[in-house]
Amino acid sequence: MQVEAIKTHRIELRDSLEEIFDLYIPSLEEQTIVAITSKIISICQGRVIEKSGCSKEELIKQEADAILQNAPNPYGICLTIKDNILIPSAGIDESNGSGIYILYPQEVQEVAQAIWTYLRTKHNIDHLGIIITDSHTTPMRRGVVGIALGWCGFEPLFSYVGKPDIYGQPLRVTQINLLDALATSVVLIMGEGNEQTPLAVIKNAPKISFLKRPPTLEEKESVIMSIEDDLYAPLLLTGSWVKK
Repeated sequence: MQVEAIKTHRIELRDSLEEIFDLYIPSLEEQTIVAITSKIISICQGRVIEKSGCSKEELIKQEADAILQNAPNPYGICLTIKDNILIPSAGIDESNGSGIYILYPQEVQEVAQAIWTYLRTKHNIDHLGIIITDSHTTPMRRGVVGIALGWCGFEPLFSYVGKPDIYGQPLRVTQINLLDALATSVVLIMGEGNEQTPLAVIKNAPKISFLKRPPTLEEKESVIMSIEDDLYAPLLLTGSWVKK
């Protein structure tokens, strides 16, 4: 698998996604996956708030779908759920923004589909994948990895269910989350500092089944798991979650 990050100008509120793609993605081959960091989508959507305009605490209350109450931590960070993702501070980011808070993009799955349609048409290709990425923390592990907030153009999971292991025993539950696996690779290449590489092109990714259509509702929901069904439910359900 090859991942190539694409350097751009500093994305500002006046920019449009289509113009960014036209400038920095001159050509695409069949069976390519294009990754876009969620931050530039938020900026192009105008999803930014001046820090002088309100407090981060109030923004978190406004943006989060659920907030974990009475759970102090050494970093003073509020633990939240946003768009079915367990994430600090409802995904509100201060890095690479001058005097502003950058919020999560709106309608991220619809945005991924719109990008998929635009780039497929422009480059006259049938098989194209899109992922919209963000960095994410993992409990009890230091540092960030990647997570996909939205996608289009390929199946999101690769299932080993029913396939044999090395001793011929059928696997019962194992699936690979292709979205987050790819997002982690992309976040590594894009970087987290001043690299200014919010786009990436992935070629020859393994285990990908491309689709000539947007994902179905069933496919969208296949990567989401409720707290109650989660392996870590015994931990998650002990918290006092306040929903919006």
